[in-house]
Amino acid sequence: MSFQGKEFTKEMKQLVVNLKEFYDIERRQKKLQSPWATEQTAKGLGVGEATVRRIMAEYNKNKKTIPDVPVKARGKPEYVVPQGVLPIVREYIRSQNLKGLHVSVDLVRNYLAQSNLNYNFSKITLWRALKRWGFTHGTGKRRSALKERDYVILARRRYLRHKRLNRNVDGAFIRPEVYLDETYINKNHTNQFTWYFGEDGPYVNKPSGKGERLIIVNAISYEGWVEQARLVFKAKRKTGDYHGQMDWNNFSRWFTDQLLPNIPENSIIIMDNASYHNVIEENVFPKANASKEKLRRWLDDNEIPWSEDLLKPELYKLCKLFEPTPEYKIDKIAEAAGRTILRTPQYHPELQPIEMCWGIMKNYMAMHCDFTLNSLRNNLPIAFDQISPQICQKLIAKAIDKEKKYWIEDEELDDTNSEIDVD
Repeated sequence: MSFQGKEFTKEMKQLVVNLKEFYDIERRQKKLQSPWATEQTAKGLGVGEATVRRIMAEYNKNKKTIPDVPVKARGKPEYVVPQGVLPIVREYIRSQNLKGLHVSVDLVRNYLAQSNLNYNFSKITLWRALKRWGFTHGTGKRRSALKERDYVILARRRYLRHKRLNRNVDGAFIRPEVYLDETYINKNHTNQFTWYFGEDGPYVNKPSGKGERLIIVNAISYEGWVEQARLVFKAKRKTGDYHGQMDWNNFSRWFTDQLLPNIPENSIIIMDNASYHNVIEENVFPKANASKEKLRRWLDDNEIPWSEDLLKPELYKLCKLFEPTPEYKIDKIAEAAGRTILRTPQYHPELQPIEMCWGIMKNYMAMHCDFTLNSLRNNLPIAFDQISPQICQKLIAKAIDKEKKYWIEDEELDDTNSEIDVD
């Protein structure tokens, strides 16, 4: 018998009380091997000792009566920490660090439990997730010393400045904003934990390995999923990263054929820095080992004066002064179609609301997995339907709130750090 993970009804609580009182009598008569009646009761019913204590305290407080209010039994959480929780955790830890406050696993756990998604993870499970995501538990530094790498700060500031320029005085979008991203899901994507009676051991009919993989590409706007933009295809080989299955040819074809025709002409398209997003236009700029003649020809083609007495290193140095900024292929395609590309800064998935969409979808898929590819394909459209236009609007609003926080925090940190004397 095990009540672990269940809500205790009045009858179930009565059973706890009866068993606990029985063991109390056994203990007083020295018939109980263990001196702890609570421990024996918990073992007998397959629940935590804290649950037994809580029910008994409730029973004694109510003058030996049991109220009808159900009690949730404590036990191992049903789910592991999904990747979609990372942006929430990162934002919380960063905000607490900025305030100079101590952050513990318990504080993170309580914060997640009180969130709108009502996440409930065990302490050890959450700790493992934090370590897996690269968080460090240490003594910390003074608030004034809290900083990020310059290139990250500059990229974030540049991104935020572009976003702010696309807002009216009342905060409304001047140009439509479209968020695109890619993800994957495996055939055997399911919850990793199940309840089982200790003596029986677990039995889950789950195949070994992750199974076949589907690659997913899509985009959202304030109106919800972009119509006709969904692309789903089966991966040809198994890798640890869907980026190994997605390349420039696949991405540019989808971008041109499915995305651009289905979004407004003046849209701002927001995406991350995946390698196939950042393929550079062929650069005709001469290399350092180019011949003297090629260097001179490039200078002539660009109407840059030079003299005959310049040596090859001098010619190359002169060329470098006028080297054009590299251009991304996808940016040129978007520009030709009347759209603009904007890239989120590295390490900021919380600024991509579509990342949260993937999390909601994958939770649904995990709950409806039967380890077959047909089921995976059939459930996927239903998983997409879990993301309504209203949810997209809420997720975009959350991302905008984060943008505002970053803008203020960066200015505050800049003012604080500027007061530090650097030797």
